[in-house]
Amino acid sequence: MNHYTKIKDISNLAETIKEAILLKMNPFEYSTLGKHKTLVMLFFNASLRTRLSTEKAAKNLGMEVMVLNVNDAWQLEFEDGVIMNANTSEHIKEAARVISQYADIIAVRAFPSLTDKQKDESEFVLNSFLKYATVPIINMESATAHPLQALADAITITELSNKPKPKVVLSWAPHPKALPQAVANSFVEMMQFMEVDFCITHPKGYELNPEITKNTPINYNQTDALKDADFVYVKNWSNYNDYGKILNQDPKWMMTQTKLGASKFMHCLPVRRNVVVEDAVLDGDNSVVMSQANNRTYAAQIVLKKILERQ
Repeated sequence: MNHYTKIKDISNLAETIKEAILLKMNPFEYSTLGKHKTLVMLFFNASLRTRLSTEKAAKNLGMEVMVLNVNDAWQLEFEDGVIMNANTSEHIKEAARVISQYADIIAVRAFPSLTDKQKDESEFVLNSFLKYATVPIINMESATAHPLQALADAITITELSNKPKPKVVLSWAPHPKALPQAVANSFVEMMQFMEVDFCITHPKGYELNPEITKNTPINYNQTDALKDADFVYVKNWSNYNDYGKILNQDPKWMMTQTKLGASKFMHCLPVRRNVVVEDAVLDGDNSVVMSQANNRTYAAQIVLKKILERQ
């Protein structure tokens, strides 16, 4: 693995999941692999699980870790040919190459604006690091994707499933803020690579990018979609066609224990209680959100291990 910026960077998903589960059983087995290697983590946006789990994963492999909240540094310019006489002080061309001198791997987290679809979908921050950095790049959530979260989700489903082809449902939920499509996008792409019976349910008008959902079934009837589900992944995303807008806050789409039934409840966290999901679900025996959060470490660790093994 040269980089991990998208799910397709995984050459063999089933084998990668298996290796991650083995790492979980003995997380320090490769504690010298990253000796004298440094991971630099760049955060353009807030983080809790991604920051801590990725740092823990790196340290499990013996790496040193440096963290930079980019908004506390010089403001970066990403456009080529620009006259830098406004508020940007350093161009990504220099910044990426400088950081590469301090790092063996660079991990980047940069959210979308949710105002300019074309610019967000260009992944200009992540792709600028891919273009100008001279070391491997890991995506810790970008404008359109969160492949580390999706890998943790795949590990969780593999661990907890008691049948060869479980039914998995991605269900939209209401939220007071406009949220990105990144988590939903990557979860959809990951499920398309797995042996699962997968469908998406959301209100009409909340379709994700059709280039991502492809032939995945979409059911506008949440109750019907949830029938006999083994795993229900609940997530809000803002409107894709009317980009970044909130056109529906229908509380009837909140996940309840009655709707969930015997299904296992999944969410990437953080989650707004009694808006996205009621307390009874989060605090119930069928909630696996803590398993997902725990598996964030081993998703990051298997990615780092595969990159380090090629250096």
